Amino acid sequence: MRNRSAPRSSAPRPPTAGSTCWSNNAGYGFLAAVEEGEDEEVRKLFDTNVFGLVDITRAVLPGMRARRAGHVVNVSSLGGLAAFGATGYYHATKFAVEGLSESLAAEAAPLGIGVTIVEPAAFRTNWSGPSMRQSPVRIDDYADTAGARRAATTATYGHQPGDPVRAAEAIVTTVEAGEPPLRLLLGKAAYDIASARLGMLKTSFDAWRDVTLSADYSVAETQ
Repeated sequence: MRNRSAPRSSAPRPPTAGSTCWSNNAGYGFLAAVEEGEDEEVRKLFDTNVFGLVDITRAVLPGMRARRAGHVVNVSSLGGLAAFGATGYYHATKFAVEGLSESLAAEAAPLGIGVTIVEPAAFRTNWSGPSMRQSPVRIDDYADTAGARRAATTATYGHQPGDPVRAAEAIVTTVEAGEPPLRLLLGKAAYDIASARLGMLKTSFDAWRDVTLSADYSVAETQ
């Protein structure tokens, strides 16, 4: 587990800190209902998926700032845009990566540094197989929700539709484009689910628009 008491100077210094482009891709999954999550395992997950990315990003930024050029690619997930049962803690780490990356993009753009958040769906990696961790805690009340999705997730191993090689090629093509996007979805499922998520959000926002707007002072009260 990461030593949070260590001074900032102890952050890892990658041997390629002078690189023009840097990709943060370290991470793994964790299966558990929110109530089933164990504190130590959850903290380890955040140490790898979030704080490891933070440490490396801070290590490469000084060189990029000095050159007024660079691009940071942070690999998030479709799970950084939409959440499902049994992977709540994993989603929490990827939502953190999304927010951090958006802020970095706003801060670093004037310095010539770009940021792209990569959001893949299911790719044929070890994510749902050997690298996946699970809580040994099983609460019967969640058997039909988180429990069922645990089984469905691990059953995808070796059958995921996404090709890691094609994904890497897509990332390179994107970074080398004239104006790389802030977000890059990878895979048909990512596109379909993210698009549906946008529609659901707008429907919900519109349905509760009056209640939302009622929280502000009225125009008369602000004059």
